[in-house]
Amino acid sequence: MNDKWERQKKAIKATQSAFEMEQQVARTIRVKAAHEGLTPSDQIRKLLGLSYSAPKRPRLTVSLSPDDYAILGARYHIDPANTIAIKRRMMKELAACTG
Repeated sequence: MNDKWERQKKAIKATQSAFEMEQQVARTIRVKAAHEGLTPSDQIRKLLGLSYSAPKRPRLTVSLSPDDYAILGARYHIDPANTIAIKRRMMKELAACTG
């Protein structure tokens, strides 16, 4: 069996664990992860001494509904169907918020 299949077989066996903890602990883990360029999940793995990998391309995600695209399209004067142009404008707006 090739290496790719072995990794997939291991991934199938993995189960996700959710933790309920004090808000301050969760916030600290998220902040540490952000400072180190890791996801919160990878930060937890690092803190527990487990293997982890830094993201190859750090990115943020947001879920957008058709209504959201309509709102953003109106804001940016872009056809709501032109999601790529809207995403570009969103990136510019978000970058401006950090400068």
